[in-house]
Amino acid sequence: MSSRLAMLHGAVLDIVAVMNRPQRDALMIRAAGIKLDRALFPLLVGIERLGPIGVVEAADRLGRDYTTVSRQVAKLESLGLVERRPGATDKRVREAVATAEGKAMTARIDAARERILGGLFADWSAEDVESLARLTRRFADAIREVPDGA
Repeated sequence: MSSRLAMLHGAVLDIVAVMNRPQRDALMIRAAGIKLDRALFPLLVGIERLGPIGVVEAADRLGRDYTTVSRQVAKLESLGLVERRPGATDKRVREAVATAEGKAMTARIDAARERILGGLFADWSAEDVESLARLTRRFADAIREVPDGA
């Protein structure tokens, strides 16, 4: 099993490295035909996918400092892409959620992502793509359950 885990770990590191490249974000922004600061791109997508989400959780998920993310959320709010509102379970927590304009922007990003990455699977069977998606989701769900101190 250890060689398989090493192979999986290496693959995940490769994927994360590619996805974290600033050039990839810039490419996606250009391909989507949107005007957005590259530093705000992953945060907007994260808020749209995970929102409503508090700044602390967003910062944790993005691996960024809370104060940086707080300023970035304020910038997204000033652009009309997100709004902050009291938390559903704790009114002291302000959660960010994508506005209609923010959702329209992430829809353009999704379409660009599909155009750019769709070709990666051109020679894959539908079953292989389905298996990859299902097993990747299963892995992501399982790894989220491992405590940080484990």
